[in-house]
Amino acid sequence: MSKTLSIVIPAYNEGPTIHFILDKVRAVVLSGGLQKEIIIVNDCSTDDTEAAIQRYQQENPGFNIQYYKHEVNKGKGAALHTGIREATGDYVIIQDADLEYDPEEYNILLKPVLDEVADVVYGSRFMGGKPHRILFFWHSIGNKFLTFLSNAMTNLNLTDMETCYKLFRRETIQSLKLKEQRFGFEPEVTAKIARIPGIRIYEVGISYYGRTYAEGKKINWKDGFRAIYCILKYNL
Repeated sequence: MSKTLSIVIPAYNEGPTIHFILDKVRAVVLSGGLQKEIIIVNDCSTDDTEAAIQRYQQENPGFNIQYYKHEVNKGKGAALHTGIREATGDYVIIQDADLEYDPEEYNILLKPVLDEVADVVYGSRFMGGKPHRILFFWHSIGNKFLTFLSNAMTNLNLTDMETCYKLFRRETIQSLKLKEQRFGFEPEVTAKIARIPGIRIYEVGISYYGRTYAEGKKINWKDGFRAIYCILKYNL
């Protein structure tokens, strides 16, 4: 029997562009004959995100899209909790609804899992020779500091803890009791994954097509301080 990759997409006010990322996800041919299960969680968007998703479903009836909606805005982490809970595939990957990460690279993350050497794979924006948009100096310093602090607590040697692209065996990610509602998801899931006995974590280089705030980027300096708090909270 063919296996399935569940692609969890949290969405908040992505109406104008979400069809672009769905086109990219639909076009990907996965290694090993894997099928795709797309799980979109609309975190109470105030634009036409819901209409855009429903229109896409109608125009692509053979594309396996599962749609869920929060009636109040809870945050990216809460949307991920919903998507992870509803996933039924053998593997789960997180995909932002924007165009910062390229679905064509799913197979790069899948390879260590399909080769039976990994249980979790992180896609690093800071290793390998993939394209990387040049944007914010202080963001890069913040990312590296948060990764350093997380590594010091978990005894891992990741280069990009804050990356969106994280791939898990479904039973592994669903076994965790995750609490963070916003961008604290990344340090929390890393801390809890690191404590699983015998867990095999790999990292692969990926591309990064970053957005500016004018283009819709949402994370800010407050989320950086929350990440520090979460690293300490979930590791101590």
